[in-house]
Amino acid sequence: MTALMPDHTKLILDGTKIAWHAERVAAWQRGERIAPITIDMALTRACNFACEYCYAMLQENDRKVINRKVIFEFLEDCAEIGVKGISFVSDGESTISPVFADAVRYGHELGLSMAVGTNGFVLTRRKLEEILPHLTYLRINISAGERDRYAEIMGVKHHWFDRVCQNIRDMVEIKRRDGLAVTIGLQMVVMPQYHDQILPLAELGRELRPDYLIFKHCSDSEDGSLGVDYGGYEALYDTLRAAEALSDDDYQVSVKWSKIGDRGGRSYQRCYGPPFIIQLSGSGLVAPCGMLFNERYKKFHIGNICDTRFKDIWAGDRYWQVMSYLASPDFNAQKMCGSLCLQHKVNEALDAVQKGRADLVTPQGPPPRHLSFI
Repeated sequence: MTALMPDHTKLILDGTKIAWHAERVAAWQRGERIAPITIDMALTRACNFACEYCYAMLQENDRKVINRKVIFEFLEDCAEIGVKGISFVSDGESTISPVFADAVRYGHELGLSMAVGTNGFVLTRRKLEEILPHLTYLRINISAGERDRYAEIMGVKHHWFDRVCQNIRDMVEIKRRDGLAVTIGLQMVVMPQYHDQILPLAELGRELRPDYLIFKHCSDSEDGSLGVDYGGYEALYDTLRAAEALSDDDYQVSVKWSKIGDRGGRSYQRCYGPPFIIQLSGSGLVAPCGMLFNERYKKFHIGNICDTRFKDIWAGDRYWQVMSYLASPDFNAQKMCGSLCLQHKVNEALDAVQKGRADLVTPQGPPPRHLSFI
C-alpha cells in the first residue's frame, strides 16, 4: 500500500491537493455530510468569446440571473458551512457579470479563497486594480500564441489578442508593484490540431512573465461531441517537452501529462469527487459537475441558488441522494460520463483509498499554494 503524498515544491498544476484535507475525507468515509472544499462556478452563462473547443455549448440549461443578492447570500452560506475556495471557472465568462468585482471582494472579506478563470478581455487596468488584492489566483485562458491563430481558435477579432496581452502585462506589473500574493497564470486548452501554437505561446509567456503557463487536454462529452482526437496527443509530446524547457526561475511551464496520457479513459467507475469539489452553472444550477449541467441530465440536478439558499440545498436530502448515487455500484463513470472531468484526479485518489491501494497521508512540511482549490 502506498501513501498519497504529492510533491509541494512547485505549484501543483497536474494532480490534486486532496491529501491535505484528510480530516474531511475521514468525515466523508464516516458518512458525515461534508461541505465541499472547492466550488467551481460561473456568474453568468454568457460569454464574449466563441472558442472552438468550448464545452459550454454542451451545457445548456434553464437560465436564471445570479444578481448581487443571490451571490452575496451564496458566499455567506459557503463561509458558514465550511467551503474553502470559490473559483469563477465554469460555463460562462464571469468577468462580464455586473456582480463580478463585488463578488470577488465580498468572498475574500468572508474568509474564502477566491479565484478566476477568464479570457481576460475585460480585465483592463482599472478592474485589475480593484480585484487583484482579493484573489488567490487569476488564470487567463489563451489557446494560441500568435495573433491570427488566436482569432481563429478563440472566435474573436484579431486585435483582441493585443488587448488581452496588454491586460496580462498590466496584471503582472500591478502584482509586482504592490507585492500581491495572487498567482497569475496562462492556460492553453490543447487540441492536437493546435500543435503549431504550443511553442509560440510558451515564448509569449516568457515575454509577458506570468507565474506559470499550463498546457491541458480538451475534455469531451461521453458521445464525443467535440471530436477530440485523444490518440493525436502523443505526436505532440516532444513539442510539449520543448515548451516545458522554456521554464525559468520565475516562470513555470507545465503540461498536465497525467490527464493527456489517460487518452480520455478512466481507471475507476465510482464518482467520489463531487462532495469535495462541486460545480455550479452560470444559471445558478447546482449539479455534481459541469458535464451534467445539460437539461438531458436533469435527474442529477439538485437545485438553483437563484431560488433556494445554497446552505439549504446542501443540507437537503436531494443533494445527498445524488452524491450517494454517483458513489454507488449503480453508477459507472467509465460509461456514463464525458472525458477527463474536473473531479478526475480527486476521483483517482479517492478510488485508490476506498479500494485499499493507498493511504491518505497528510504530507509533512509546508502546505502548497492554493490549498483551498483541490
